Amino acid sequence: MNGVVMILIAVAVLGAGYLLYGRWLAKTWGIDPNAKTPAYELRDGVDYEPADTEVVFGHQFASIAGAGPINGPIQAAVFGWVPVLLWILIGGVFFGAVQDFSAMYASVKNKGRTIGYIIEEYIGKLGKKLFLLFCWLFCILVIAAFSDVVAASFNGFSADGAKVAANGSVATTSMLFIIEAVALGMFLRFSKTSKWINTLIAIALLVVGVAVGLNVPVYIESGTWHIMIFIYILIASVVPVWALLQPRDYLNSYLLVFMILASVVGILMTNPSINLPAFTSFNVEGTGSMFPILFVTIACGAVSGFHSLVSSGTASKQIKNEKNMLPVSFGAMLMESLLAVISLIAVASFATGEAEAAGYTTPTQIFAGGVATFLSRIGLSHELIFTLISLAVSAFALTSLDSVARVGRLSFQELFLDSSIEDDKMEPWRKVVTNKYFATIITLVLSYFLCKLGYKNIWPLFGSANQLLAALALISVAVYLKKTNRKGWMLWVPMVIMLAVTLTALVQKIIALISDPNPGNLLQLAFAVVLFILGIIVALLGFRRLAENNTQEKAA
Repeated sequence: MNGVVMILIAVAVLGAGYLLYGRWLAKTWGIDPNAKTPAYELRDGVDYEPADTEVVFGHQFASIAGAGPINGPIQAAVFGWVPVLLWILIGGVFFGAVQDFSAMYASVKNKGRTIGYIIEEYIGKLGKKLFLLFCWLFCILVIAAFSDVVAASFNGFSADGAKVAANGSVATTSMLFIIEAVALGMFLRFSKTSKWINTLIAIALLVVGVAVGLNVPVYIESGTWHIMIFIYILIASVVPVWALLQPRDYLNSYLLVFMILASVVGILMTNPSINLPAFTSFNVEGTGSMFPILFVTIACGAVSGFHSLVSSGTASKQIKNEKNMLPVSFGAMLMESLLAVISLIAVASFATGEAEAAGYTTPTQIFAGGVATFLSRIGLSHELIFTLISLAVSAFALTSLDSVARVGRLSFQELFLDSSIEDDKMEPWRKVVTNKYFATIITLVLSYFLCKLGYKNIWPLFGSANQLLAALALISVAVYLKKTNRKGWMLWVPMVIMLAVTLTALVQKIIALISDPNPGNLLQLAFAVVLFILGIIVALLGFRRLAENNTQEKAA
């Protein structure tokens, strides 16, 4: 096997999945291009704000990808490239893309409401409350893991105190992107220029940011970056989407597309060898058994519950036309699967011990180093490409951070909202806990403490909770499809498999944490036990609804 054959197989499978399976799902469930979407119907300029397809796609893709499709395949490569590739392709088409599209579809058909509201409508209030609590705790895990990944990519110093120019450049450019995004957001909001002019401006800002970053690196240690990143998340998760989220994602989308195109070009032109064994063992010492570890390690790129929160929490509120749902959700998921395959090729291109010898110790460095090696063979600067790829990965993770912080804030607020109580009649305590600033701060404070454990310690628990969330989202949408007399059998196999995988993984994680009691593990143990119990209850409530006969039809 070589890199060219692997990438061609991936493109063929993922392309066929979109054109055949994705379009079939859209036709089966029904798309109304003339319907007024929630972005227009409930437009408030904060969360509900219509955006062009490419802008929402950029937001969706950057938010769902994060560091997941890079970290997951590289960590799971210990099992060999065959099981990793199979899970990415099969999971991406029949699990992940189906979940993302169905979650967005159900949300858009229900006024852009989150999965939590859909559960309340079709499963019950108890299910909604428990699901929202699960989502909130899960968002804390995501913020903790991804903020540590971003801080590490910004860290200007190595373990021996030497300056790391690539990280310093990534930090400078990332901060400039935020400033440029605010300026671009204002311009797009109040100008009436064409899409072509807007695109040229965005690309120009991107080039300027990269050029300044390469020449003026900022050297700050990771602990300080942790604080600065959390301050940024606090601001980004409460400001209107048009002011930062939409334009920042619009900028990042060009960088991210460049990264994928550059990676594919590098693979096609250099045809790297696959030095990773096709298969190693079902049980790898220090990692665990392939079931369930492989399936929770590779979440983003195959199936990820977090995607359902983005699809129903932020992106669904920006959809201009129902026909845009398929490319934005199903399409973005398959693009992420392609990125996961590129990550697999990158790590597989290194001979045993070669990555460590080159100083690549994190998945991000291995990915960036692999792609830079491909492109350096055709005459491009290894240092420049390494920096640009590292920047793109950081852009992924930073985008996921403020998106998940917004989702976490909304989940916490919804947890205490009661549709039977009008806003002006809420009790004082309810007004406090549903305040967006209070909800954001309490979410970020807990995330910060968990973040100090480091992403390597959090990732296994994050992966298990993430995939359990995917199962719960699939169950919820399956209930919605049944109650609205739409076919939902295509969700049954993914949701049952993911339940089996994640509950097994959580039990294993709980046993491991109990066997090694320390302050950090006790915090994770509390999260693991609560998430396990909540997941079981919500799943049972959902299955009970699925087992019922449809005695009353609901329009949607």
